[in-house]
Amino acid sequence: MPHTPASLSPQDALVAVMIAVSASDTEMRTAELVAIQRMVNHMPVFSNYDEDRIRTIAQTVFDLFEEEDGLAALFGLIRDALPERLHETAYALACDTAAADGNLKEVELRMLEEVREELQIDRLHAAAIEWGARVRHLRP
Repeated sequence: MPHTPASLSPQDALVAVMIAVSASDTEMRTAELVAIQRMVNHMPVFSNYDEDRIRTIAQTVFDLFEEEDGLAALFGLIRDALPERLHETAYALACDTAAADGNLKEVELRMLEEVREELQIDRLHAAAIEWGARVRHLRP
């Protein structure tokens, strides 16, 4: 039986969203991992976060992805841990993670849609967040 923490901190939930988006295509690219690490290192929402938790949260996400209803369980953990005021932050981090390698696959787009729906992100707000991620990650 996989190890699933009883609860996540809000920062754990943000990391879980980023890991889930990165792993959704079954290939976590270096650019995505670097983007996650960079966001954890530099964003104010992670100012007191223990970076060593990233590996534990990643393993939790991977374990849940192996279970039949694991995605639903993951979103349950995320919703329980994440205050509503951080829902758009979670979606922005998810979009930045997906865009980090410059190659959005269909499965990543579906995962972003799931995140948007699970966190009840307003469609207009989601479009603005997606646009911001796209322009931040443009290549020359």
